[in-house]
Amino acid sequence: MSIRVSVVMPCLNEAATLAVCIQNAHAALQARGKEYEIIVADNGSTDGSVALAESLGAQVVHETRKGYGYAYHAGIGAAQGEWIVIGDSDDSYDFSDLGRFLDQLEAGYEVVVGNRFKGGIEKGAMPWLHRYIGNPLLSGLLNLMYHTDISDAHCGMRAFTKTAFEKMDLRTGGMEFASEMIIRAGLLKLKMCEIPIVLYKDGRNRPPHLRSFRDGWRHLRFMLIYSPTYLYIWPGLLLFVLGMTSLIALLPGPIRIFNRQVDVHVMVLGSLFAILGFQIISLGVYAKIFSVTHHFVPQTPALTRAFHLFNLERGLILGFVIFLLGFLTDAYILVTWIANGFGTLDQVRPAIFGSTLMIIGAQVVFSSFFLSMLGIDVRPPSR
Repeated sequence: MSIRVSVVMPCLNEAATLAVCIQNAHAALQARGKEYEIIVADNGSTDGSVALAESLGAQVVHETRKGYGYAYHAGIGAAQGEWIVIGDSDDSYDFSDLGRFLDQLEAGYEVVVGNRFKGGIEKGAMPWLHRYIGNPLLSGLLNLMYHTDISDAHCGMRAFTKTAFEKMDLRTGGMEFASEMIIRAGLLKLKMCEIPIVLYKDGRNRPPHLRSFRDGWRHLRFMLIYSPTYLYIWPGLLLFVLGMTSLIALLPGPIRIFNRQVDVHVMVLGSLFAILGFQIISLGVYAKIFSVTHHFVPQTPALTRAFHLFNLERGLILGFVIFLLGFLTDAYILVTWIANGFGTLDQVRPAIFGSTLMIIGAQVVFSSFFLSMLGIDVRPPSR
């Protein structure tokens, strides 16, 4: 008979707790009456974990690259089951309860994630910083940025189909593997749910592998890198709008805000904001196209429509028009100066405005060439 369920546990010196995890998994799976396998993905243990796992009937897969994600890549890659259950081997999760994960897969879900906050957290099982700040904040940001609905996005016990895992095409090698799975599942619109589980105080006799600030930063860094819209486009758009608003408002002359006079110095700052904002937006668009062409994120209908609307030729025309407006503004200043016999010139405002337009126009022209090159693989094939 073909293997129906694979249980994968990462392991790095877990001799004190590995046996109970394997034994609980055996008991739960034997009660289900399905063909199964237990895989221990060893990440360089030196405490006898490997021999212990083998003596208990588990298959051991070795991964020399250090990292939570790398261990899972090796273990899941060796799995033959149609359904895969993963969980830490430090006895913080009860593998005798894995049947409830399988029930959800049988019901048609493709990804099932445990929720420790709904199921209960044993005293001492999770540091207060993780429980009340780190996990809620990171899960909330992930849900906001990627429109998922997973309130415990970093729970270590979860299940999924082998087909879903192959679709997700996960690539990270560290703790951010957990975030990447939820992000990819959400982007691919996989059918996903949570079930309440209990987090127990682990039984290890060594310091935890998790490092709060280092691994928290890795999760946050990955979420930002994977989302050009939040990392680049929204901040860039804010700067650009503030900058252009300042330039246009101050072009006729100084204005008063809250009974304070705002003059040309703010206009210089506005020029900086507009140029910097446009450059950040451009980087966000580059990153978005790169992430699609390299299959980090799926192509969307909106992106396809954008390429139909904005092509190289239109970008060149737009950039040329913006540059020309700025050039004509500065040319007018030059003509005025010549007509006045090269005398005193008080045209700082239009000079700042015109120069800003010329810089942005040039950026649009060269960005259009670069985007056209990046987007070659994004355009739908011609019929």
